[in-house]
Amino acid sequence: MPEMNIVQAVNSALDIMLEKDPDVIFFGEDAGYFGGVFRTSDGLQEKHGTHRVFDTPLSEGGIAAIAFGMGINGLRPVAENPIRRLHIPSL
Repeated sequence: MPEMNIVQAVNSALDIMLEKDPDVIFFGEDAGYFGGVFRTSDGLQEKHGTHRVFDTPLSEGGIAAIAFGMGINGLRPVAENPIRRLHIPSL
């Protein structure tokens, strides 16, 4: 296994899960087209499509609500909220 930094490792893990499980969906602020605030999803939208890797509005509560809704409907959402101080308010 090649040596990776944390951003590369997260990107690789997301890529593997998106490839293996069609129910995995990844989304967040700038997570799609731009590859995420810290580029953890760079290239994933191009590879897996806009229906599986996409951007959300700048609304942490909205991101959490989307994830909860997807989860209770059988999908496996992975919601990116890269700013730690916004985790609690999003719940």
